[in-house]
Amino acid sequence: MTSEPFGDLIDRCRAAEDDLVRRWRADVAASLRGRISEIELDKELRELLDAVLSAVAAADGADTRSAAFGEVRALLVDLSRARALQGFSPRETAISVFALKRAVRESVGVGPEFTAFSDVIDELGLFTFESYAKTREEVIANQAEQLLELATPVVKLWHGVVALPLVGTLDSARAQVVMEKLLQTLVDTGSEYAIIDITGVPAVDTQVAQHLLKTIVAARLMGAECIISGIRPQIAQTIVALGIEFGDIATKATLADALLLALGRIGVDVTAEMSKRGL
Repeated sequence: MTSEPFGDLIDRCRAAEDDLVRRWRADVAASLRGRISEIELDKELRELLDAVLSAVAAADGADTRSAAFGEVRALLVDLSRARALQGFSPRETAISVFALKRAVRESVGVGPEFTAFSDVIDELGLFTFESYAKTREEVIANQAEQLLELATPVVKLWHGVVALPLVGTLDSARAQVVMEKLLQTLVDTGSEYAIIDITGVPAVDTQVAQHLLKTIVAARLMGAECIISGIRPQIAQTIVALGIEFGDIATKATLADALLLALGRIGVDVTAEMSKRGL
């Protein structure tokens, strides 16, 4: 039993299912260029076709947001997510839905009810595109977070001394990652000193200084002291011009100078250590 305004189109589609799916699969496979096996694609399309036809038959009108289309929407979310993660383009993803119209037209013909069916497929195609875009945004956000992790290494320089070399702009998101990684490393290593090297930071403004100060205060709450290294002449002038106060926080021009200061504070005789190592 089918519902208006689709007439007997659904019954005719089910009667011609094999031919319909064959035509649909051929169009989709040509777009995907063999990157999905025909067996997998056939199973995917048959499952989607059955859900679409069932939803259309049960729906009161062509509202794809209705409960009748719940299974269809779930399948399309899975399809678009899989395509996005596999690196397919938006067009290659959307063709998996839009190509159904051509397959139906060639397999069962066009009648008055085809217009309503075509509108349904257009709506489902747009839904698929939106789901794809959402997944791509999630992928990009995850990749950005991973890049932040990779771009913020904390290195153990000596027993009790770690270094955090910063390269690039220090915005709010990255500052949060910096703080979390540094604090976790202090816990893991039991270090007393952390050297924050800003040699690779192109400019220090009030916002960057605030991020650094928050990180240093958090480290102090963990029982560790921070030393800032990489204070170049132009950065020193900028800090003075902006009126930024680092208070009692030690600053050094180079990472080597900061390491010497930290080693001296934990009681390491650098000259003796170099002699033992034959340096």
